[in-house]
Amino acid sequence: MELGSQIKKYRKELSLSQDDLAQKVYVSRQTISNWENDKSYPDVNSLILLSEAFHTSIDNLIKGDVEIMKQEVKSEDRKKFEKLGQIYSVLFIIAIITPIPLTHFLSYFGIAIWAAIMAVTLYVAIMVEKKKKQFDIQTYREIIAFTEGEGLDEIAKAREEGKRIYQKILLAFAAGIITLVIAIVFAKLLG
Repeated sequence: MELGSQIKKYRKELSLSQDDLAQKVYVSRQTISNWENDKSYPDVNSLILLSEAFHTSIDNLIKGDVEIMKQEVKSEDRKKFEKLGQIYSVLFIIAIITPIPLTHFLSYFGIAIWAAIMAVTLYVAIMVEKKKKQFDIQTYREIIAFTEGEGLDEIAKAREEGKRIYQKILLAFAAGIITLVIAIVFAKLLG
């Protein structure tokens, strides 16, 4: 990475110590040291403050680091997407296995608890769908490629886009069946 050497170069040109620069960009001296030694990378706000402190553009400051930054952002996006997916998976499993025990032991209060669990699960599902739309990933293969940090070639991408319509139909059918099963279970429990 070149940013560390750029920060050090600009800092020395202005005769600033690491402490002086740290005060200007509202971080610790250790953070400046880590940036200069390529142990960490400044966030966007810090880059803006650095460019102002050095009286230069962000482009001049980061020069060859644009690709590295893109990969770090992609990595962060993948981690957030994976974490959101894991949260959704746990909530979905809880939503599936809890309605019968909750209604059996807690009656109407159990139904209210289950409804709250479902509301949170649906909210997280919507967040997952927004992320999938943001990254243009819908099929299983696209999601796996994204989480592994890879992309699909043009032919594979076209094939996966062709599958999306079938997946939507299957998803609607599965949602209908799940709704029917839940309705039957509740009818038997309450009837």
